[in-house]
Amino acid sequence: MRRDFVPTFALWSSAAAPVLLIGGWTVAAAVQPAGFDSLRDTISSLAGMGAAHRWVMTTALALVGACHVVTALGLRPFSGPCRLMLAIGGLATILVAAIPVPVTGESGAHQAAATVALACLALWPALWRRPGGGPFRPSAAVMLTATFVLVALVFVFAVALGAGSLVGLAERIATGAEAAWPLVTVVLLRRHVGQPAVLP
Repeated sequence: MRRDFVPTFALWSSAAAPVLLIGGWTVAAAVQPAGFDSLRDTISSLAGMGAAHRWVMTTALALVGACHVVTALGLRPFSGPCRLMLAIGGLATILVAAIPVPVTGESGAHQAAATVALACLALWPALWRRPGGGPFRPSAAVMLTATFVLVALVFVFAVALGAGSLVGLAERIATGAEAAWPLVTVVLLRRHVGQPAVLP
């Protein structure tokens, strides 16, 4: 198989990740009792021990993590460290789902998993370089810009978390962007080598 070939399964998994994440938090928020505020409350609270129908967000997070792992397997043109970091971000997302926040207080293990997931899913584009070099798209400028934007969004989320203001909104923007970038990357790669850039 050609090194620059991106399997169709990577297109499907990368497209599924943002749909599952956004769909998951939308449905999970809709089934919460009155008083839940998506601008203020976190995604983790939707999968927490005190949430109504917590299985909705838990399942969504686990599937999103699995999608990232599958996408990493299909990013053949990228370096091993790049693909590994994306896969670790996916595995950490699965751990976020597996370690819910308690009804009261915080969970150090959950926070650690979430931190690893956010960091890896923001930084993996910076390690894009193709083994052996060679020109191809997306370019270094595109991938490094994506990293900068994703890191900036995670930083804004961290600031919002510390300030206790619009935490839910900042988290949804950051995680939504992180979930969507693998899809953009796969589409750009497939277009570059002449593969269909849309789902069959």
